[in-house]
Amino acid sequence: MTPRDASDDSRWSDLDRPPLNAAALRRGLVREGGLWRDVEVVQRTGSTNTDLVDLATEGKASEGAVLVAEEQTAGKGRLERQWTAPARSGLFFSVLLNPAEVPVARWGWLPLLTGVAVATGLSRAAGVDTALKWPNDLLVTVGGQERKAGGILAERAGDAGVVIGVGVNVTLREDELPVPQAGSLALAGAVSTDRDPLLRGVLRSLEDWYGRWRAAVGDPVVSELQETYAAGCATLGKVVRAELPGERAVVGEAVAIDGDGRLVLATEDGVQEPVGAGDIVHLRLA
Repeated sequence: MTPRDASDDSRWSDLDRPPLNAAALRRGLVREGGLWRDVEVVQRTGSTNTDLVDLATEGKASEGAVLVAEEQTAGKGRLERQWTAPARSGLFFSVLLNPAEVPVARWGWLPLLTGVAVATGLSRAAGVDTALKWPNDLLVTVGGQERKAGGILAERAGDAGVVIGVGVNVTLREDELPVPQAGSLALAGAVSTDRDPLLRGVLRSLEDWYGRWRAAVGDPVVSELQETYAAGCATLGKVVRAELPGERAVVGEAVAIDGDGRLVLATEDGVQEPVGAGDIVHLRLA
């Protein structure tokens, strides 16, 4: 796997943020019979998701490929939003999955599955309480307030593949935050901000959850994914505004995650409306 733009300038410009050890990551993650087949670390690229989608489409990457960047210059969030952060201040990586035995109708669970895996892995490795904001945000508590510390983006890669991108703020300081509502593991009081064990913990957790889900042929109940996601979802129980495609908005209490991974809102009209895509704004506790 040969990603684009692997320049190596300013490698040691911030000694508080040492580079990842690619060789150690491979030793810890790549094993016979395991999911992860290759772990590539580049110093800088535009977007690991874009790079890995291109490599998969060209037949140059297969399931289990992991592409990590020390810095992204054009990192992507949902709805074409940009994700930027200082070099080596976070975890910025993408993985290629090919859940061939799972019906495509259930692939929508992959971002939620990744959210559960990331939250679980970071809670163990960093000692930070995390929560999930539907559909793809990782929240931490800073100064008594929930702040976004990470995000997830899924993109199709050809007919059979899905690339899942993850961005997590690890050591960002207050003066480096892109918006006041952002946070980082360090600001949330993480017991460790060493990115090597954090990344290993997240990828091992993702391998575990992906294996369960595949073994259950994508069934969110049998794999316990639906129950686990709901248990860690900070959106449930809140009154929210769902900003939907077509400039439509729905306000209601978030009451459930349904079998398709959609957020179910109970509106003032007594209607329960499932939301499959859109921006969710937490308004207040119900």
